[in-house]
Amino acid sequence: MQNLAAQARHAPLLNLDVLAAAPPLRDPYPHVLTAGMLSPADMPTLKRDFPDIAKTGFLPLSALQCEGAFADLIAELQGADLAAILSDKLGLELRDKPRMITIRKWSAGNDGRIHNDGEAKIATSLLYLNDTWPEGDGGRLRVLRSNKSFDDTALEVPPIYGTFFAFARADNSWHGHKPFSGERRVVQITWLRSQEDYDRKEKRGKFALLMKKIFKGSEY
Repeated sequence: MQNLAAQARHAPLLNLDVLAAAPPLRDPYPHVLTAGMLSPADMPTLKRDFPDIAKTGFLPLSALQCEGAFADLIAELQGADLAAILSDKLGLELRDKPRMITIRKWSAGNDGRIHNDGEAKIATSLLYLNDTWPEGDGGRLRVLRSNKSFDDTALEVPPIYGTFFAFARADNSWHGHKPFSGERRVVQITWLRSQEDYDRKEKRGKFALLMKKIFKGSEY
């Protein structure tokens, strides 16, 4: 029985086979979407161990204490297999690039405006951990063909548990979501051009977090 328990604890949380089987998409820029990246059986422990975040926005991994099943998930997201699969799907070389992980628990109504990422980012992926999602289109990330309107949509991403979405940064990689206020659990993994870009973004993220703490007087 002890051996079985040990095997259960070390069973992978990420189902990379479903990602490997997902077709790569190219309209209007390289991206891939799949469901089932996480087993429903792991939902209670991942929900239990999700970091206790009180404020909106993405927080850098270095600012959080990750424990239990969630810490195991982060370790898998930092693994070589994920980078190898996404390199193939997106037509990029990510295996030797630094990756930054940031975590969100809450969205504000002004989050999600249409934007394109800066050139320091090579690719971004998102793993959602929400049990359910309300009706309507708020908070559902959209792959957009332009920066003019949310109506110019190529793909909409349901932000429910186990949904995984990744895209390559390009000159036209517009994306965003309509306003949503409330709990919206997601882990973001971003691959960057260089360690210098990583260090700069990490420093900026820590500074922004410090400013929020100073001016809002609350803990994360």
